[in-house]
Amino acid sequence: MDPNRLTGKNILITGAAQGMGAAIGEHYAAQGANVCLGDVNVEGVKAVAGRINAARINGGNNSGKAIAVKLDVTSRADNAAAVEATSEAFGSLNVALLNAGINKPKFFMDIDEENWDTIMNVNAKGQLLGMQEAARQMIKQGPEAGPYKLINVGSIVSRTTFDDVIPYCCSKHATLALITGGAKALVEHNITVNGYGPGVVRTELWEQLDKDLVEIGKFEKEGQSMDSLAENMILMKRYSYPEDVVGTASFLASSESDYMTGQLVMIDGGMVMQ
Repeated sequence: MDPNRLTGKNILITGAAQGMGAAIGEHYAAQGANVCLGDVNVEGVKAVAGRINAARINGGNNSGKAIAVKLDVTSRADNAAAVEATSEAFGSLNVALLNAGINKPKFFMDIDEENWDTIMNVNAKGQLLGMQEAARQMIKQGPEAGPYKLINVGSIVSRTTFDDVIPYCCSKHATLALITGGAKALVEHNITVNGYGPGVVRTELWEQLDKDLVEIGKFEKEGQSMDSLAENMILMKRYSYPEDVVGTASFLASSESDYMTGQLVMIDGGMVMQ
């Protein structure tokens, strides 16, 4: 992989305090990108930015610069402020990775308005607002400075549904619609819209989900959900880690994906066949 693959790219990442967002932020910076890390967990993104900037100062790799901002993706004002912070710090915005997401499992008859609204607001509305505000800046910069890239994080449940996480499935179906619809709406501005769909990724989000699945009675003990899915549904017979996802995320942010838009790439070890 080219260590300078993302040199000159200025990238905004949502949900970057931990898990895949943090790993991708560090991976992007290691390939030369400047990254703005946004999250409601401000201390978390400050810590990630600190690691990136320390790597750059120490000369250990080709690390770009990093800044951290408070970003509640359900707030249009916060999304606009994060885009502005990226542009002011680095001079422009080239890529936005819309990674922020949450989940809280409930069986169908137990889903209530709070569960539905919370998940849909973060995962679906949050991506819409992030796309819109990033696109406004990209359009302002002009098509000749592109191609620009919007990258939406989907899921295996963008293409299938499980009965214990239906609001989450609906939100990730929305991600697919935002990718395909956004690609059609923004192509005239030299903006591409793509995404990737992870499967079972061992992150803080999934570890909490694992506990929640035990709480609602889906599984008997913690850890069983990941092991069961790996054994019974994942063709490669193992769950993944953020390191399994960062390469595809890097490809989608790089010039190598310039002739690609409206696509959702699955990174799931063979859970969903397209």
